[in-house]
Amino acid sequence: MSFYWFARGLCSIVLKIKGCKAEGLENVPSEGPVIIACNHISMWDPVIVGCTLSRQVFFMAKQELFDAPVIGKIFNWLEAIPVKRGKGDINAIRSSIRVLKEGKVLGIFPEGTRSKSGDIQEAMNGIALIMEKSKAPILPAKVFGSKGLLRQKRGNIGIIIGKPFYSDELVVPKTVEERRSWLANEIMRIVDEM
Repeated sequence: MSFYWFARGLCSIVLKIKGCKAEGLENVPSEGPVIIACNHISMWDPVIVGCTLSRQVFFMAKQELFDAPVIGKIFNWLEAIPVKRGKGDINAIRSSIRVLKEGKVLGIFPEGTRSKSGDIQEAMNGIALIMEKSKAPILPAKVFGSKGLLRQKRGNIGIIIGKPFYSDELVVPKTVEERRSWLANEIMRIVDEM
């Protein structure tokens, strides 16, 4: 058993105790590449996503987490993909596309950082680039109640998973100059409306 599945088992116990709900599991493809795009309000968000899906999720995570002594080892054992924020990280993009070409699940929080207010923030363009290059479908997901998860009342935590869609289903208006920025933010608009 890999470390991912061991950690998932432990974290699932916590989520079960907290009454974590999952809606839309039937929308998760049982095989093939998929990009799960999720809002980001808490450090618990990847735990909720990873424990909800029956497939391993290869998350993109900020490089700083990998640089921390203990946490960095855990992120490596989870097979997460380090991302250098603030600039186009070609290695992270290549690693992400490789995961998808292998028919796996890539987990992305397109906002790039946690939202303090809980509102959807401006999305980073990377998700649009990965979506275009890999031709993988996007699986929109929206977590709720994860902020202060351990203090939350039982049953106030969960995830909603929408139907997968492909990039060619998103029609970019002709007046838009920054195509990838529009696509990234359109993905997050879809997540927000779930």
